[in-house]
Amino acid sequence: MKRTLLLFLCVIVQNITAQEKLDLNYYLPQDITYNENIPTPKEVIGHEVGEWHVTHDKLMFYMQTLAKSSDRISIENRGTTFEGRPILLLTVTSPKNHATIENIRQEHVALTESGSNTISVENMPIVVYQGFSIHGNEPSGANAGLAYAYYLAAAQGSEIESLLDNMVILMDPSFNPDGLQRFAYWANTNKSQNLVADNNEREYHEVWPGGRTNHYWFDMNRDWLPVQLPESRGRIESFHKWMPNILTDHHEMGTNSTFFFQPGEPTRVNPLTPKMNQELTAEIGTYHAKALDKIGSLYYSKENYDDYYYGKGSTFPDVNGSIGILFEQGSSRGHIQESENGLLTFPFTIRNQFITALSTIEAAKNMRVKILNYQKSFYANARNEAARSKSKAIVFGDSKDAAKSWHLAEILNRHKIKFHELANDATLGGKSYKKGSSYLVPMNQKNHRLIKAMFEKRTTFTDSLFYDVSAWTFPLAFNVDYSELSSLTNAGAEIVDFKPLNGNVSAKSNYAYLFEWNEYYTPKALNTIVEKGLRAKVAKGPFTLEGKKYDYGTIMIPVQNQNLNATELHTFLAKVAQESKLQITAVGTGLTKGIDLGSNDFDPIKKQKIAVLVGNGIRYTDAGEIWHLLDTRYNIKVTKIDTDYFSRVDLSKYTDIIVPSTSRAVQTKANADKLKAWVKDGGTLIGYRNAVEWFSKSEMISLKFKKDTLVAKNIAFDKKGDFLGAQVTGGAIFETKLDRSHPINFGYKNDKLAMFRNTNIYIKPNKNSYNNPIQYTSDPLLSGYISKENQELIKNSVPFQVKRLGKGRVIVFTDNTNFRAFWYGTNKLLMNAIFFGGMM
Repeated sequence: MKRTLLLFLCVIVQNITAQEKLDLNYYLPQDITYNENIPTPKEVIGHEVGEWHVTHDKLMFYMQTLAKSSDRISIENRGTTFEGRPILLLTVTSPKNHATIENIRQEHVALTESGSNTISVENMPIVVYQGFSIHGNEPSGANAGLAYAYYLAAAQGSEIESLLDNMVILMDPSFNPDGLQRFAYWANTNKSQNLVADNNEREYHEVWPGGRTNHYWFDMNRDWLPVQLPESRGRIESFHKWMPNILTDHHEMGTNSTFFFQPGEPTRVNPLTPKMNQELTAEIGTYHAKALDKIGSLYYSKENYDDYYYGKGSTFPDVNGSIGILFEQGSSRGHIQESENGLLTFPFTIRNQFITALSTIEAAKNMRVKILNYQKSFYANARNEAARSKSKAIVFGDSKDAAKSWHLAEILNRHKIKFHELANDATLGGKSYKKGSSYLVPMNQKNHRLIKAMFEKRTTFTDSLFYDVSAWTFPLAFNVDYSELSSLTNAGAEIVDFKPLNGNVSAKSNYAYLFEWNEYYTPKALNTIVEKGLRAKVAKGPFTLEGKKYDYGTIMIPVQNQNLNATELHTFLAKVAQESKLQITAVGTGLTKGIDLGSNDFDPIKKQKIAVLVGNGIRYTDAGEIWHLLDTRYNIKVTKIDTDYFSRVDLSKYTDIIVPSTSRAVQTKANADKLKAWVKDGGTLIGYRNAVEWFSKSEMISLKFKKDTLVAKNIAFDKKGDFLGAQVTGGAIFETKLDRSHPINFGYKNDKLAMFRNTNIYIKPNKNSYNNPIQYTSDPLLSGYISKENQELIKNSVPFQVKRLGKGRVIVFTDNTNFRAFWYGTNKLLMNAIFFGGMM
């Protein structure tokens, strides 16, 4: 036993020593020569690949240096991250191809257009997009990119020259610059000279929120379809500019795993993805298997990961005539770590990523003609489907919210989907659409399948397990009306110059100004007004004034007794209207049909001081979505209070505290007592997801829950995971009915609202109907998967409750109303809770 242990320790020491002697030869093919005029990574960044975790600034500098040194590489900056880092893209091909690169691009994109059947692909280069480390703390991909870029620039011989003659490689060295930088700092500052492989080592346990996300704590590998983040917008622009044939997405997974490459679970493929896509993916996989076999690396395929949600990097290409490929490498999460498969070193993880980057381009080279023809047939078939479709167009819009409709059209525009203005105001499918705030999308166009993927509702599935959400129907997420049309009769001109919206004030008033609360950016406008020290009031009822109807939640700014004179106020509000993209109406009287402007049914709006709880025990994506919403869209300052020092914070200065989904680490009696005392003094406490049950147990709010009593019967042990997984509501969309007179629903013009749900928290309705302003209908499923058991529980339950506690309010939402920044339709619920919570 002692001898075995000694030998094991010797192996560890040898592996650690090997790290100290690491050089580029560990990664590179050794049967070819390399151009000595091309600088190696070490010559530029000062260390070997895998010796340290590369920071984004060093990665950027090396890529820029390569572009200057090699006639095979050009580099472009497609924008900046929230932290100001460049979003780079390398174009790698032969010097001959670089000389005519725009012609090559145009000829390639022509494969996706009508008339492509006459185009020969025999001599056409294939286009491969290779991206690395969209999760910043999965760094082996970006670090492998150092060696891979060097190989592409420096490798010599007929093989690499032939490959680059027949291929254009778009290399995205870091999908997530901010996250990569954050994690590299963590791993490097905790690295010991004598590498420690113990799993308990601090190096392998990041501080909250970790390096996975971008600046605002978003998982960017869910944003390929919504394109709400700057990094996503840069790469989606590149994708549609080039229409690559293959896109690879290099990730990491748990330390005890080996290496995964697609295809994934065969029963979890989106029905809009052609069968041929999966067959080509499997054929490409044989090249990965061969390459990994050669170096003795373990791997697996067709398990765990799926191809369903089109918002992921490995699945988005599948609905765009490309082939998306996911790589998942077991992570060292630092420099060296013990695992079930032996000692896992950072260089080893890098080598696997490097090898599969090479196997990808080898497959692309050998399958070039087949894959190019697949792309051509994909779009030809899509056009044929569109021509046969009974649905000729989709119209969407919101007659009272032009901004929300505009932002949905903005997503279509980023995906190069054509759309038209509405020819005239019209009632279609029983819904009213207004020209200027509605858009019409013809179905017979190149991106027919992508349009279907964005607008369809689906409630039947071949599998009950999902790696991510099962529904993302965009018009439901945006809460816009939409209808399928059998003709293009109502189509106006195609919008080719998509311009931002404008706002204005109708005239100068000496009495008051009004704006309805329906427009998306009204919270931004209201916050700007109260921050200026101006008085504003909200209408608790509808009224008609000077021939115009005003709904619940209308904001009134009186002219008199303000700190600005009438002229200054008009000038200020004109600026507010323009910046918030809304229409403000000047009125000359307070006499209305309904509540007069001087009525007590207009409540004053107070200046808000908002805090959100963050840190250990808080779901970072939910917290980040709240921060992003308030900071970037509404220009509302929010204080992020960390759980580490929450107990020492004086809460008296805050009007609202938001608690995102929490774990038991936060749900202590001391924290509950502190929050409860603050609420009793007049604060508004807003809780999401798991915080709801904590608030209830802590007697901050009295709630009754519907609970599942499901028992496994006749379920074999090896099916336990599937049985439990089928009860997970991973992300689906449900219908609620609204009481529009309740302040939580101010700004909603319809009495139905689609809401996203990915929890199984079901609140029983209050015995008094007026306390259930948002309630699921008796048949609520609109799109997505939910188990039969949970479908019974959700019926007529309530996703929202509010209760008075002392002078304050406790408000709860069972689910995230700000999901992934593209659920524009329910963002207003949080803003209503903030601005109007005291009225509830």
